[in-house]
Amino acid sequence: MNEFKKLVFSGVQPTGNLHLGNYLGAIRRFVALQEGNDCIYCVVDMHALTAQLVHEDMPSQTRSIAAAFIAAGIDPEKHIVFNQSAVPQHAELAWIFNCVARIGWMNRMTQFKDKAGKDREQASLGLYAYPSLMAADILVYRATHVPVGEDQKQHLELARDIAMKFNLDYAEHISRTGYGVDITVGNEPVHAYFPMVEPLIGGPAPRVMSLRDGTKKMSKSDPSDLSRINLMDDEDAISKKIRKAKTDPDGLPSEIDGLQGRPEADNLVAIYAALADKSKADVLAEFGGQQFSVFKPALVDLAINVLAPITGEMRRLMDDTSHIDAILRKGGERARARAEVTMRQVRDVIGFLY
Repeated sequence: MNEFKKLVFSGVQPTGNLHLGNYLGAIRRFVALQEGNDCIYCVVDMHALTAQLVHEDMPSQTRSIAAAFIAAGIDPEKHIVFNQSAVPQHAELAWIFNCVARIGWMNRMTQFKDKAGKDREQASLGLYAYPSLMAADILVYRATHVPVGEDQKQHLELARDIAMKFNLDYAEHISRTGYGVDITVGNEPVHAYFPMVEPLIGGPAPRVMSLRDGTKKMSKSDPSDLSRINLMDDEDAISKKIRKAKTDPDGLPSEIDGLQGRPEADNLVAIYAALADKSKADVLAEFGGQQFSVFKPALVDLAINVLAPITGEMRRLMDDTSHIDAILRKGGERARARAEVTMRQVRDVIGFLY
């Protein structure tokens, strides 16, 4: 093996309803990445336990994520769609990575600080070690690229640090077994077992903001359902939420500079641009000088036109849970086979008897 084969991995937690931000910022990109890439897409149900331990609706939420993947256009035959807990090698590698990662590295993770809040002593160890499991999710397949938002970029950098420390700590063992790949880090040649995974950041509307507060990201956890468009919303709900979306009294500007200091206006224009596959400048060229009373109905029509087919297919798939379960089961089998190849080699490198 002279180089790592390009492989794309990403996952979505089964917590709360998927919304427009998840679709535009992640799932639509997953679909596009299928072209010319080997892709593995995971419902990360083990990560969901870091938010709360008991989830009465975990099976339904897991199926819903898988249904969204497929309804949006991900092909589970050409690529792999599965749920994380079906592949125990994720947890096995995560423990090894817990022993590789340093406490100082974990202390720098800003998401733990944000999610744990002021009473960090009461936060679970799982929430603290979440980035180590995320690294294992990626590297158990020796994935080379991960589509992530800016909020996950720090975790991906940690995955690189863990991979590099493993590669350096076990350099002689990796060379002895012959499992590694010669790569260059800086100007130094390294015989590496794990790749230095690269982020895939970008794409249209990677951050969709709340319809009630343009300074906050659209979120599943927002107590107001009016703050987000859920992928399972019907046409009436989509229309109501867009028409009630917060705006300011001014009309739309003709230039992008005119959106500065107007987060709600900027958000609605960005959503329209992403749904229409246009730039914000193109949208303003069309609607500049118009009032929101004109723009919002146009956005309603566009959102329904794009989302209705996905919603309809999701509903159809969720009505036949045996089909979703079969896809996840087959995907889990394929993912386990790949992950076990990695873990057999990792056990050999470490010196475990098996």
